[in-house]
Amino acid sequence: MADDQKALPDADETQALESGEDLAAKALSAADDTALLSDPSDDMSDEELESDKLAVTLGHLQSILERYATELETVSNSIKEKRESMKSVFDNDSTLAEKSEEAQKFAKEAKERKAQLQGDQTVIAIKNSLAELSEQKKEIEETISNHLLNYYKMTNSKSFDTSDGDQWDFDIRAKVKPRRKS
Repeated sequence: MADDQKALPDADETQALESGEDLAAKALSAADDTALLSDPSDDMSDEELESDKLAVTLGHLQSILERYATELETVSNSIKEKRESMKSVFDNDSTLAEKSEEAQKFAKEAKERKAQLQGDQTVIAIKNSLAELSEQKKEIEETISNHLLNYYKMTNSKSFDTSDGDQWDFDIRAKVKPRRKS
C-alpha cells in the first residue's frame, strides 16, 4: 500500500459514523450559525443573505460528499485487495487444486457415460415415446384452447362444470406473433 493512502483502522478503533442526514443537519445548522453571526445591518439584502447562506450550506455539503466519496474509494480498494488475497489463497492451495482436477475427471467420465447411454435402445425408445406424447399433448392443448375460447364467448365465464359436480377454471391468453416481413 502506498504511503499516501490511509490504512483502514482496526475494527475496535472504528467509531460510529454519523448518518448523512445528521451531517446535513449539522451543515445546515452551521450555515444558520454563520448567518446569525453576520451583522444583518450590513448593506446586504435578504436575498443576498439567503444566497450566502445557501453557498455556505452547499460548501459544507460538498465537503461531506467529498469525505464520504474518499472513504468509499478507500473501502472499495480494501475490498478489492482482500478478494485478491482470498483468490490467491484458493489458487495456491494444492489440496484444492488436486480435488478440482479429480472433480473435472469425474465430470468428464459422467459425461462420457451419459453419451453411451444416449445410444442405448431403451433410451432411444423412451425418447421416441416422449416425443410422440409431447406432440399429442400439444394437439390436445390447441383443441381444448379453441373449445374453451368458444365456451367463453358463449357464456362469458372462465370456468366450466364437470360431470362430478365440480368446476374447472381456465385462463384466456393471447400471444403476439412476430411481424410478417414485407
